[in-house]
Amino acid sequence: MSLKQKLQEDLKSSMKNKDTVRKSVVTLIRASIKQYEVDNRVELDDEDIIDIISKQMKQRRDSLEEFAKANRQDLVSETESEIEVLKEYLPQQLSEEELNKIVKETISELGATSMKDMGKIMSAMMPKVKGRADGKQINELVKANLQ
Repeated sequence: MSLKQKLQEDLKSSMKNKDTVRKSVVTLIRASIKQYEVDNRVELDDEDIIDIISKQMKQRRDSLEEFAKANRQDLVSETESEIEVLKEYLPQQLSEEELNKIVKETISELGATSMKDMGKIMSAMMPKVKGRADGKQINELVKANLQ
């Protein structure tokens, strides 16, 4: 079953079960997919859909920080539950030690030695961990390994 079909089935089941959080998240994902397909006149495959879901995950994580700063616990808990739903559609996330290992391998492959090489490392890293790690977390690990 493709990811698009799974989203359709999950939308139906969330409507039947009156799961409003899942319904709203799945509806937003499907709307983003449809918008992209219409704008670019293409049919998205699972990998492209994972990119869209990753972007939505990043938006929610960024919002989560802002809600916490503003002391809006109601929005924090709502956003956290949305993030949990989004995680179900992404590939298994890499652990910090697996990610650190990939960062070290990439740094040694490229022969990077200073922060000037940050861009090269990040561009080499992102395809390796696509959808399985947060860019912010990768950035922090790369900085830690270069210093």
